[in-house]
Amino acid sequence: MAVSPSFFSKREPEPLPSRTPSTNQASSPPALPIARPAGVAYTPANAPTPTSGSAGGSQLTVGPNIKLKGVEITDCDTLVVEGTVEATMDSRVIHIAEEGAFRGAAEIDIAEIYGRFDGDLTVRDKLMIFGTGRVSGKIRYGKLVIEEGGQLSGEIAVGSSSKPHLKTSPAPGTVAVPGGAA
Repeated sequence: MAVSPSFFSKREPEPLPSRTPSTNQASSPPALPIARPAGVAYTPANAPTPTSGSAGGSQLTVGPNIKLKGVEITDCDTLVVEGTVEATMDSRVIHIAEEGAFRGAAEIDIAEIYGRFDGDLTVRDKLMIFGTGRVSGKIRYGKLVIEEGGQLSGEIAVGSSSKPHLKTSPAPGTVAVPGGAA
C-alpha cells in the first residue's frame, strides 16, 4: 500500500476571516435548540426559581451527583441544591430540588424545599415546603406554607427568636402549628 507524501506533509494555515464590527449584523447568531431525550426536563442553571424571582443576583448551583462538604457559603443571593450540601450559610434564597439535600445551618430570607433539609434553619421571611419536601431539625420561620405531603419535624418556632414556641415531632403528613387549637 503506497501512501502519498503529501498526505503527511505540513498543512498551511488557512487565513481567518476579519472580524470587523458591522452595524447591519446582529451581535450573535440565534441559539439553536438542543436535542434532548424524551421525558427529560431541562432548566438552565441561571434560570430563576419560580417563586424566588431573583433578579441578577449571585447564584450558586450544586448540580446533581455533586457533594459539597464542610464549607461556609457567604455572599450568595441564591443557592440551588440539586446534589448534596453539608455547610453553613447566610443567604437570601435557598432552593432545594427534589433530589437535593442540605445538612447544616442556614439563615435564609426565603426557603423553597422540594428535597431534604436537616439541621438548624432560620427563615426570616417565608418557608415553603412542597409535597416532596422534608425538613427536620431546629426550625425558625416568619411565614410557613406546607403543601400536602410535605413534612416538618423537630424543634419548631415562629419568628427568629432563640426560644422555641413549640417542640414537636408530628407524624408524616401532619403539621403542628403554634397557638393552634388542641
